[in-house]
Amino acid sequence: MTSSDGGYVPGRHKIDDYGGGGFRFADMSHRGSILALPSGVRAVPLTSAAEIDDSMIDSALSESGGLDVFVVGTGKDLLPLAGGLRAKLRAAGVGCETMATGAAVRTYNVLVDENRRVGALLIAV
Repeated sequence: MTSSDGGYVPGRHKIDDYGGGGFRFADMSHRGSILALPSGVRAVPLTSAAEIDDSMIDSALSESGGLDVFVVGTGKDLLPLAGGLRAKLRAAGVGCETMATGAAVRTYNVLVDENRRVGALLIAV
């Protein structure tokens, strides 16, 4: 993604690779964290799981058609998602799986292959 595209790539994309502070998808690479939704992938200004807030969850929940599952990759290590954020997802009927980013990328890709309505917030490692 580049500054000219506003940090957004439309369409559903599997994550081809991760590491080195970013991700590869859709034949391009992005340095930094991302929010991947069925409608597209966008850059997010997060460097740690502690920075995940209501606005990030609201962005995921605003997805047209809704989500079945939201995968959160918390970086190198598994860190819990704040209870209030998890409750917000549950109240919207969205399952939430929190794990280290590597596992989250693999889980997200499997769910995309299964044609599930999945979103992922992935902290770069």
